[in-house]
This record gives sequence, C-alpha cells and structure tokens, in this order.
Amino acid sequence: MKKIIVICVLFLGIIINAQNKRFVYEYKFVVDSTAKDKAEQEIMYLDIAKKGSKFYSKKIFIADSIREDRLVKGIRDFSGIDYGKISFTVEKSYPDYKVLFFNPFEVDYYKVTDQRKLDWKILPEKEKIGEFNTQKAKTDFAGRQWTAWFVPDLPIQDGPYKFHGLPGMIIKIEDKTQSHSFVLKGITKIPDNQEWKSDSEKKILGSLVEVDPEQYKKQFIDHRNNPNKEMRQRMSGNTKVNIIDENGKPLDPEKLFREREKKAKEENAKNNNVLELYLLK
Repeated sequence: MKKIIVICVLFLGIIINAQNKRFVYEYKFVVDSTAKDKAEQEIMYLDIAKKGSKFYSKKIFIADSIREDRLVKGIRDFSGIDYGKISFTVEKSYPDYKVLFFNPFEVDYYKVTDQRKLDWKILPEKEKIGEFNTQKAKTDFAGRQWTAWFVPDLPIQDGPYKFHGLPGMIIKIEDKTQSHSFVLKGITKIPDNQEWKSDSEKKILGSLVEVDPEQYKKQFIDHRNNPNKEMRQRMSGNTKVNIIDENGKPLDPEKLFREREKKAKEENAKNNNVLELYLLK
C-alpha cells in the first residue's frame, strides 16, 4: 500500500509542476531495413524547463562532461570518449513550440529550424502503460507513419524527438514498420541551477550553419556521398590543417580520405533506414 501511495504522490507532483524534469526514454532503432532483427538502442533525455525542452543522448551528455573536464585540466587528448550513435539534439521553445534540430557534419554544426506541422489524429483507443493511462494518436511525419500514446492527465504538449502538439505528454511512439520507437522509462527531477543550455552556445571547432529542412536534406545527401568535402575545402584554402591520429602522429591526408570514402560507402549501404526517411528520397 505504501508503494502505491508513493507512486501516486510522485505522479501528482509531476502534474502540478512539470518544470525542471528529465523524462528518460529508450530509443530503439534499426539501421539496416534488411536486418530488422538487429535493433540498436540508446538512452535519451528530454529535459523540460519553463523556457522549453531539450532532447539528446545520455552518452552525449556524459561525453561532453568528460571533454569539458579535460579541457579545464588542460588535457587535449579526447581519445576513449564514447559519444554513442545518436548525435542529434532537438530543442523546443515554449509556448510556441518552435523546433530547432542540431546535428554535426565533420567539424561544422548544423542548426535546422523545423516549422513542419504535425497533423495529429486522436483515436478513441486507450491503454495502460506502466502507471499511466494513455490514449492513442497517429500522424505522418518525415516519410513515416507514427503511432503515439499520450497521457491526458499529464498536461505537457511535448514528447521525444520533434513530436509535440497532443493534449498530453507523449510517453510512447513508434513508426508503422516498428523500426524506430521511443518509450518512456523514467522521470527524475533536475536541480533548479542545472537548467539546460541551447546547443547554439555549444563550443565547436567549425561553424554553426543555420538551414531549413530542405537545405539540410541537401547537406545530408552531400555528406553521405562526399564525406571528405568539408575537410578538402579547408585544406585547399588559407587554413592550415594538420591531420593527426589519437596519439598525435601525422597522417597521410589522401590515404585517410580514401579510407573514409570506402568506409562511408559501406556504411551508407547499411544505413538505409534513417529516422526521417524523407532525407533519402
């Protein structure tokens, strides 16, 4: 009985004050559509504050902390840091829910203002998921058909990734092929003095490039087909670029480029099931 009371009190507290909360999601994804039995997963954070939300990988959070700690200590060796497989970050501002998507290509960091509308169809089906009473909804987005389960009693019109706009928090969403899914696994409180900072302020080696979804699509395809383009451009200009390995030893640029191009072709053949399928069409 005590356990039930504790859960109810916690849930009530979340409803009353949803700010400074971290919603922990498990993201399962299939990289290769021909090998659906080989699903991968990564833990993602959705941090909610008064100004909005930020969705990002737990491994990126840990990796950035390690990197910053080394910089403070004057250490320039960043080897051995695990950045995971999910490099993107999604930010939403409240109350307008303006969506910003961040993702690195080479040394540059891309900032995408995504104003595409989510046209939801709320369905009558309901389901108990964990401690939550949820309702079903569907939408088409970025080349996929999505089914979501949201909590009407949790009045936050937000959810994982770019998903938002339902009359309640999205705690589960998956695409029709069941090759991409986000499922809520836990909720924790974030200290008031640790409100998230925008990736617009993130320290990067290159430039912050601002584009719209269609411009980003062109860059995405170009990066897949020409993984060395940005590095070659930098080396052909006035900027001096020294390429070294993790031990600080110089590398032959042309040999490195050939290896990168070969690896990119191999990875592209397998990486045919990206989250936003419109990017490949």
